[in-house]
Amino acid sequence: MTDTILVLVEDTLTATDVDHLLTLHDGEELAYRVLVPADSDRPLLATIIDDLSLGELRHAFDRARGKEPSEHEARATAAEQLAGSLAAFAAAGRPATGEITADDPLPAVRAAVAAGGIREVAVVTYPHALEDTFHRDWASRAREDLQVPVLHLYAGTSELG
Repeated sequence: MTDTILVLVEDTLTATDVDHLLTLHDGEELAYRVLVPADSDRPLLATIIDDLSLGELRHAFDRARGKEPSEHEARATAAEQLAGSLAAFAAAGRPATGEITADDPLPAVRAAVAAGGIREVAVVTYPHALEDTFHRDWASRAREDLQVPVLHLYAGTSELG
C-alpha cells in the first residue's frame, strides 16, 4: 500500500503549490488526497481582519454586511477548487484523488488519518492574522490530536505557517 499525503486546502492549488508539495518528498512514490471544505460559515471578526490584511476591502465589506455564501454556492466553489487542484497534480504528472468536506474539515481529516495509510497532512492556506497568531488555524488544530506530522504551507509561496 502506498503512503498517502493528505492535502487540506482552502483554495485551488496552483502549479507552484503542487511543486512545493512534491519537492518535500522528491523521488518518493506517494499518493495524494486533496480535501476542500465547502466553507459557508467563517468567523466574522477573523474573516474581516484577514480580508483587510490582504487588501481585500470588498470582501471585508461584504462580510461585515453579513454576506455569506449559501451551502449550494459553497459546495459549487469547493467543487471548482477541487477540480483545479486535481488538475494541477495531473499537470505535474502525479495523479491525486479528492473530496469536498463539511465547513469544518477537521472531522474529515481525523477520519482519514484514523482509517490508516496517511503518512502526513499538508495544510495549504493563505495567511490568517488572528487564527495563525492564536494557533486556531487548521494546521494548529490538527496537530493537537493527530498522530501524524502536520505541515502548514502558505498558498503561492514556499513559506511555512
